[in-house]
Amino acid sequence: MHTTLTLKEQATNAETWEHINTVMKLLERFKAMLAERQFSHDRSKLAPPEVETFTEFTPKLAGSTYGSAEYKSYLAAMKPALDHHYAANRHHPEHHDEGVDGMNLVDVVEMFIDWKAATLRHDDGDMLKSIAINRERFGISEQLCCIFENTVALFEGDPCPTA
Repeated sequence: MHTTLTLKEQATNAETWEHINTVMKLLERFKAMLAERQFSHDRSKLAPPEVETFTEFTPKLAGSTYGSAEYKSYLAAMKPALDHHYAANRHHPEHHDEGVDGMNLVDVVEMFIDWKAATLRHDDGDMLKSIAINRERFGISEQLCCIFENTVALFEGDPCPTA
């Protein structure tokens, strides 16, 4: 059965298609911003003054429990390299005078993905525990933490499927 739309319905549909196309364009722009971060993420770690420190401490951090006294002692020992790293990478709350509140949505998405990837580098990594620790560490709102927790399930299973 073919239904004929009224002129008013056709006009509404035209406006809806315009809205859909605008959303598509804006999502494409956001996707391009994420792609830029994808290829620039943490590149400062690959050269001085960071590479020496990260070469020494990455294995130590992997064997430590995130947020533990041991972990915090490693961060303290890494401070000069971390200060440089945070200054060069805006997905870290330490990059912004206002912490997480100074970040944009692209920064927050990259930060969340960075946290997830970091849990995979720790022998006892746990994303939900990381969110809880970082809530306190960075003063993150309950609402944003709920959004993070709701997103964790999207990354369950193989984080980098090959098929």
